[in-house]
Amino acid sequence: MAALDDIKKILAEAHTAIDAASSRKELDQISIRYLGRKGPLTAILKSLKDLPIDQRKTVGAAANNGRRELEEAVKNVSDRFQTPRKKSSVDPTLPGIERHVGAVHIITQTIADMCRSFYGMGFSVAYGPEVESDHYNFEALNFPPDHPARDMQDTFYIESDRIVLRTHTTPVQPRVLEKTEPPVKVIMPGRCYRNEEISARSHCVFHQVDGFMVDEGVTLADLKATLVAFCHDFFGREAKLRFRPSYFPFTEPSAEVDISCFLCGGKGCRVCKHTGWLEILGSGMIDPNVLDACGLDSEKYTGYAFGIGVERPAMLKYGINDIRLFYENDIRFLRQFG
Repeated sequence: MAALDDIKKILAEAHTAIDAASSRKELDQISIRYLGRKGPLTAILKSLKDLPIDQRKTVGAAANNGRRELEEAVKNVSDRFQTPRKKSSVDPTLPGIERHVGAVHIITQTIADMCRSFYGMGFSVAYGPEVESDHYNFEALNFPPDHPARDMQDTFYIESDRIVLRTHTTPVQPRVLEKTEPPVKVIMPGRCYRNEEISARSHCVFHQVDGFMVDEGVTLADLKATLVAFCHDFFGREAKLRFRPSYFPFTEPSAEVDISCFLCGGKGCRVCKHTGWLEILGSGMIDPNVLDACGLDSEKYTGYAFGIGVERPAMLKYGINDIRLFYENDIRFLRQFG
């Protein structure tokens, strides 16, 4: 049968060519030549219709078996051209490599701890812009243009004397009171700026958590109870508080709040300047002028306000002796609070 003889001849030629292939590229060309759509085996399969019926089955089977035979031969030879895999240099028995991940900054942690104390007392949180108008930063808080208390806060002015970098977070207070009907209890965390010399104890950038409450019948006793609860929660139940008369334009009466020095137990040391006390916040009853400026009836409503610096309590709580460490991004320092 001529067709079977042709198949045998094709297979013999193909095997000889496959065995002699010297590269993958040459092997691919041989595969296309004998197994492709225009190859001799494909041509034989296409011509089966021209053969006598009794020969079609035999020739077709031989051609298909031949294709499978050549495909297997090509596969076996192609293994010779595989790129040898490099031996892995990884020892799976060794311990893994530690990947250092970021952590919440100590200032952010301290603000969160402070806010958490006030959340438990029913305070909500509000934020305001860091680039503030003179109106909200000063005038709405009872700082007239010629008020000497403005000199207490060395201000960064932006473009003109009407736009400033806020010197405290208290400007959020009139913004809230203008839009909210009492009763209202709000804390206002954020970043502040003052044109001060940078040293171990002060910086031109710092953070505050201010807060206030306005309602009918709010008294100084409410303020004291709030601050005592906060200090005991943040510094510990053993902390003692001292209220000292002071002055702020937006509160009357006003008081500074000191906490007993927990480094020396109140005996006196370098940190507390041998007084046994550490100043941590300012507070007072909201001045009626501030309530009137916000459109509230100061005869009906009263309120208290307080402002807590974040850096100093953090330094006291964690034993940090230089405020500049908070801003220098020294990884050795930051890792201690991760």
